[in-house]
Amino acid sequence: MTPTSPPGRGGALVTGSAKGVGRAIALLCAEAGIDVAVHYRNSEAEATDVVARCEALGVRAVALRADVTVEAEAEGLVDAAATALGGLRVLVNNVGDYHRGPLDELDGATWRRMFDSNLHATFTTCQRAVPVMRAGGGGRIVNVGYAGAELLKARPGIVAYVAAKAGVLHYTKALAATEAVHGITANVVSPGVLENSVTKPLDELPMGRTGTLDELAGAVRYLLSPDARYVTGVHLEVAGGWNL
Repeated sequence: MTPTSPPGRGGALVTGSAKGVGRAIALLCAEAGIDVAVHYRNSEAEATDVVARCEALGVRAVALRADVTVEAEAEGLVDAAATALGGLRVLVNNVGDYHRGPLDELDGATWRRMFDSNLHATFTTCQRAVPVMRAGGGGRIVNVGYAGAELLKARPGIVAYVAAKAGVLHYTKALAATEAVHGITANVVSPGVLENSVTKPLDELPMGRTGTLDELAGAVRYLLSPDARYVTGVHLEVAGGWNL
């Protein structure tokens, strides 16, 4: 275990880590000396590239495919990662589909997809990972949320997405309170408007610019560090002052 590694045995599972934010987080885990399970659903070539980059940093890495909106596949993903890495000490839930459109055109299928990919997948992987972390002596869980999800501010165009992310926040806080005694922390990192965001309302951002993927990954890096061993149940927004 390197000085920057979180407690527990095993490696890190980062969902949706073939591209974007998840890729940046998988690489920072590798930089910290943590073995990594790179999860993907459709982007096999990109996942293979991330595995190679992690291995070049001196850690073990494996690419694992699963549709985490399917409960059995999400559970199987956690099991496969724990088997491949000798346990789990880090779980980062990054997967989460996004939908934007008029509220009067929102249908049930889209509503359910937002909850399945953002909330239900997070719930399933966490519930499966917790016993593994307990057995390994502790761990760190970081769930990716959405800046402003706790404000209960009307956002009609993305209401399904925001409602699901609010659920992630409440579930994570409950998990943090329950698992603290077992040496497991659970926190939420919430991006605001990033460089890869679908919409970029710069006029709403006090800093006048979008955030970078590395800036979001940096918040995760802190929550995985020894400096954050007494930090749990926190909602950390990486949003440049958005919603203030």
